[in-house]
Amino acid sequence: MKLSAQENLIPGDTVAEKFANAEKYGLEGIEFWGNRLTDEKLMEIKKVAASSKVKASTICSGNRGCLLDTQKSERDLAMSDIMKFLEIAADVGVVGLVMVPIFGPPRISDLSPFATAVELEKKLLIELCKEIGEKAQEVNTILLLEPLNRYETHLLKTLNDAVEICKAVDNDHIRIMADFFHMSIEERNIPASIEKAGPYIYHVHLAESTRLFPGKEYGHTDFKSGFSALKKIGYDKYMALECSSPGPLEEELPKTIEYLKECMK
Repeated sequence: MKLSAQENLIPGDTVAEKFANAEKYGLEGIEFWGNRLTDEKLMEIKKVAASSKVKASTICSGNRGCLLDTQKSERDLAMSDIMKFLEIAADVGVVGLVMVPIFGPPRISDLSPFATAVELEKKLLIELCKEIGEKAQEVNTILLLEPLNRYETHLLKTLNDAVEICKAVDNDHIRIMADFFHMSIEERNIPASIEKAGPYIYHVHLAESTRLFPGKEYGHTDFKSGFSALKKIGYDKYMALECSSPGPLEEELPKTIEYLKECMK
């Protein structure tokens, strides 16, 4: 397993400075936001990563629109951005693109007894992911479905929710991301959920139960048992910090990395 962090959590005013600091602190990857990737920034990332031990690990979509909106124009906008980000992901050489299907409540009407809003959403998501999966396969990258918690979405809330979509799509280029913050709310047993999801997990986000940097003084998440479960399923990819810092990054980031490496032993 390799440690990564989202770009905003690494000190530095330039891409080169962030890569240098990431390496200094013991990180192996940096996660970038898709909606902040200009052509100039992409060129710099590829140039710096080519001569660095640190690599770009993943891209968080940040797409416009919504895949599960009632308006086709909104769905098309989301699809257009996702397809573009998949091409960028392949070009940069990251593991894949992290994507949340929908935030908040359903936008599609409940058509019971024919079908509930959630039933309709799942059918639509599966069909769209089939198309997305074809694109991901074409460019050789991965779409990473991200389950959130009940306060941020109503649809994919557990790892199993996302795995069900993957199984229905049946394309190796559609996989899931496991986020320790969301799991601390939605999963009854985090290690057991990780083991059940097994090979579908292709990326991990790290945050305490309080959404702060991981650490016993900041929350109650048992990272050690979670990491043991990841080892058990043979997980060898990135785990990226996606959280807030309780203090100056220059002080808190190295401390957090040291703590996580102890939990990984």
